[in-house]
Amino acid sequence: MRTIQFREALREAMSEEMRRDPRVFLMGEEVAEYNGAYKVSQGMLDEFGPERVIDTPIAELGFAGIGVGAAINGLLPIIEFMTFNFSLVAIDQVINSAAKIYSMSGGQYSCPIVFRGPTGNAGMLSSQHSQNFENWYANTPGLKVVVPSNPYDAKGLLKAAIRDADPVIFMESELMYGDKGEVPEEEYVLEIGKANVVRQGKSVTLVSFGKMMKIALAAADELAKDGIEAEVIDLRSVRPIDYDTLVESVKKTNRMVVVEEAWPLASISSELAYTVQRRAFDYLDAPVVRVTCMDVPLPYAPTLIEASLPNVARTIQAVKEVTYQKA
Repeated sequence: MRTIQFREALREAMSEEMRRDPRVFLMGEEVAEYNGAYKVSQGMLDEFGPERVIDTPIAELGFAGIGVGAAINGLLPIIEFMTFNFSLVAIDQVINSAAKIYSMSGGQYSCPIVFRGPTGNAGMLSSQHSQNFENWYANTPGLKVVVPSNPYDAKGLLKAAIRDADPVIFMESELMYGDKGEVPEEEYVLEIGKANVVRQGKSVTLVSFGKMMKIALAAADELAKDGIEAEVIDLRSVRPIDYDTLVESVKKTNRMVVVEEAWPLASISSELAYTVQRRAFDYLDAPVVRVTCMDVPLPYAPTLIEASLPNVARTIQAVKEVTYQKA
């Protein structure tokens, strides 16, 4: 199996779907002439032309609204935000239009649109460019929210998102665009809402998604040296959430730690902790523990960034806590 970059997997997904269905088009800032801010759409303008790979002004509210209107009228838009921090300018179109049109029209109109782009921190970009809004969008009925962690998942889930009849928020990481992974040559599509057990274990269930999967897997490697076998689960999507897979894992391990980059209040990890403790209380030998970003705007200084974000050491400490071992 060949090895390609995360950005190449996304490009392949979009290009294959655009070849398959002429209704699919890409719109966003710098996606065409500049080949994408992160070179995800490199070469797509040459293949599909300016009517299907469309550069926009710096006006997220405007081009998000154009995308919603196009979707309602039968097209399949992919709207790229240069970062999901900028999606706040367009959040009315996403939440009050795309997410609600099917319900408010009594099923007469659907909105098959994908909003995609990078989420979370990308180093020293400071507070306004380093936020995680997965839980914000996941709190909205009518949206699906996908956060892939590797090139294989990125391609298969993006193809599924483009084909989905509902609006999908597809959140990537700027720090992962250069990551490499194995991706099949042949076509495949992954189911949205199905978690992936990426590592088997019996001591603790370690749950994460997106780039925090790197922290979870690195922590699992370190824990194994101490004889702690972590079962690592990649959620892949945070709306819908595959609770069944989590509960079945907890029935085996009796403990759960969740690693999430977002702030702690009203986070995805909060929801996971509640639901697992509600559905698997009799199987838990310890409370569910969360490892999140500190409850502050992300600083600029690299030392403070390191102190704020989830890391391997904090994750190991959380696992030691639920397994009642000395840290």
